[in-house]
Amino acid sequence: PPGLMRRGPQILMSTINDVARLADVSTMTVSRVVNKSDYVSASTRARVERAIVELGYVPNALARQFRSKRTKTIALVMADITNPFFTTVARGVEDVAGPRGFGVLFCNTDESETREVEYVSMLVQRQVAGVLLVPASSSSRSLAILGAQHVPVVIVDRRVRSHRVDVVRGDSLAGAHALGQHLIQLGHRRIAILAGRKTVSTSVDRVTGFTRALAAAGITQDPRLVRYGGYHQSEGYAMALEVLKERPAPTAIFAANNFIAVGAMRAIREAGLHAPDDLSIVGFDDLPPDWSMDPFLTVVAQPAYTFGQRAAELLLERIDGQAPDGARELVLPGELIVRRSSGPPRVEIAA
Repeated sequence: PPGLMRRGPQILMSTINDVARLADVSTMTVSRVVNKSDYVSASTRARVERAIVELGYVPNALARQFRSKRTKTIALVMADITNPFFTTVARGVEDVAGPRGFGVLFCNTDESETREVEYVSMLVQRQVAGVLLVPASSSSRSLAILGAQHVPVVIVDRRVRSHRVDVVRGDSLAGAHALGQHLIQLGHRRIAILAGRKTVSTSVDRVTGFTRALAAAGITQDPRLVRYGGYHQSEGYAMALEVLKERPAPTAIFAANNFIAVGAMRAIREAGLHAPDDLSIVGFDDLPPDWSMDPFLTVVAQPAYTFGQRAAELLLERIDGQAPDGARELVLPGELIVRRSSGPPRVEIAA
């Protein structure tokens, strides 16, 4: 995106100092060019403007107005704003930030790391006080940008490779393990797993937790029944159609998030099957009561509102300089809620 410089593995925002060095002028001269001052010669102005274009430098209007402080705004950069899990997280953030005098900007990346980097770059330019980030991948290039600009950040819902950042997330390993045990206790042995992308920590953790439950029961997971795709309904639908064609057919499906479960339920219905009569389905993350799904899903429900509250509290502590030096990680447990979508396996589905 404009305004970024790549230096090895890091991505840094180009600054007025970078422009000055490239143009071989002072930062004051760059500032005069940016502000269209008359006190710059035509040749110098042209040299500075070429450097600005080459570096993709974007002057920060807010920074010129507020030299000594950031705005009273924080941002929540989330993966999918249409998912009720994240809208509930957003409400928790607002309910903490608002009374403290902070506005909240919401950015939807649609699970795209490219869009995430673009949003984060824009937020830095706007001088937000801090960022709550649901990273699109475990590497999270955005952390390099935020770190270079000294913008406080808290990671929400997922893990990243960096150990120097605050994190608020759920216990995906334990939650998926509990769902695996539940299906095993019902008598299921051939279970399909539908997950998000392998680059997202929640996908990896939930598949790992579920397969550990199978292994502990002496069950070997058929790799043909494990699908990595994405966390959208369309991907859940497509992955479910694929595993339903396998023979022997699965007697149960584990969906690694609520939208995958919704898509899988549609595929099950279109295949002429019914849950739990023909096969069971369980999912990670609950759905709002007004979402009409019959049967109601057996899920591990995460405290999404608390995610937002605690993440916002940690971020505001960072902004106020009241947080400890070391990184903090808060892991919130989920709750297994057994409903009608899971039951004992029937006779193996005919080919």
